[in-house]
Amino acid sequence: MTSHGGFSPGEGQSGVFNPFCGIDAADILLSGDIVGSKRASGKGVILLADGSRFEGDLFGAEAIGEGELVFTTGMTGFQESLSDPSFAGQVLTFTWPLLGNYGVAEGISESSGVWPRGVVCREWIDHPDHRDCIGSVDDFLLAHGVPGITSVDTRALTRRVREHGVILCQFGPLEMEEEMRSRLEKMTSPDLEDLVDEVSRDDAVLLNEGVLDANGIPKPRIAALDCGIKYNILRQLSNRFEVLWCPPDVGYDTLVSDWQIDALFCSNGPGDPAHGGKAMAARRALATGLEENMPVMGICLGHQLLGLATGLETYKLRYGHRGANQPVVDLISSKVSITSQNHGFAVNPRGEEPLAPHPIWQSQGAPVALSEAETTVRFVNANDRTVEGLDVVGRPAFSVQYHPEACPGPHDADYLFDRFSEIVAKEMDGKLPLSKRGGA
Repeated sequence: MTSHGGFSPGEGQSGVFNPFCGIDAADILLSGDIVGSKRASGKGVILLADGSRFEGDLFGAEAIGEGELVFTTGMTGFQESLSDPSFAGQVLTFTWPLLGNYGVAEGISESSGVWPRGVVCREWIDHPDHRDCIGSVDDFLLAHGVPGITSVDTRALTRRVREHGVILCQFGPLEMEEEMRSRLEKMTSPDLEDLVDEVSRDDAVLLNEGVLDANGIPKPRIAALDCGIKYNILRQLSNRFEVLWCPPDVGYDTLVSDWQIDALFCSNGPGDPAHGGKAMAARRALATGLEENMPVMGICLGHQLLGLATGLETYKLRYGHRGANQPVVDLISSKVSITSQNHGFAVNPRGEEPLAPHPIWQSQGAPVALSEAETTVRFVNANDRTVEGLDVVGRPAFSVQYHPEACPGPHDADYLFDRFSEIVAKEMDGKLPLSKRGGA
């Protein structure tokens, strides 16, 4: 975080003289003059594909909210959730009844935009109280053109999703109910869209070029494949590496030949990991990295893509894991960590029947293994025993389904970034980064 908003993880780091500076989603509020969408008001209704309806009051931007209805259980972190690209394509319900009591602050968002296609809450706070507040959640949604609906029975709505699974929905003005009902009948799942393409960057950029460690030695260069990456992942990586923030389809050969990377990372992101778009391109890069014995780490969608790259199946969870209180068991140490999570798909262990078979695997057979690497399950969810992390046998690579960079949230799992840093250091065996050998 910088003193003037924005996103610049390399600012102030040793050896960095031209740090990248990007946009934080809250920057739009700093001028105090919100220009864009018209502010929503009046009565609204949310319609579910199963025929259910819930009335409420509209806020945020004047628009129709439509997408896959999901919920998150976090009591704090609404700004981070709203700016998390993993929520692209979804209508986000907050189970905590008060939304926005401490307002929106500068420099703490997880991206440059607001990604849910709509927001549902019990009550939003129109006069937030915090010393760092620069606007309300209503202002935040309005500035980014995202609609919201409040005064909704979110307990009943959440129970319906828990019992019947995520479901398509529409919400907007009460007088447009019939039009929205017609639109709802024609809706298709956002999982069919290339949501990774929607949220990822299109060019490669070094965030902290020239960064040095405490001994004045250049840090290893890591390529962070952006499938919808959260800013705090980039912050954590920038504390340990020289970070190349790049598109998911840049290609492994290009990363090695043009950017001389020492390690490969794949981020979180939205949608179905089995989609044939840019997620597939990231899957291929991961597979090649594994075959070349390069240090590889994946988080969330990156974890699912690593699983697919090694021939494991993925499937859709009934209502996903979204919140800051998910217990995860390390099967080696038996230690339980409380983690932050945001995902709707899971990796299926080899040789076991999935909880909900993916139609792709039913019609086309199991995914083709792009890498011969063997994986073993390292972490499982203590609640439902779903896979929460993989170790790649005999190779410097692993993945986790949850978010060790949680902010705000539990920090039980942030050691995983140090674990990966140690893996990279071991593989480099005291050598300079590839980009610094021979003056490249």
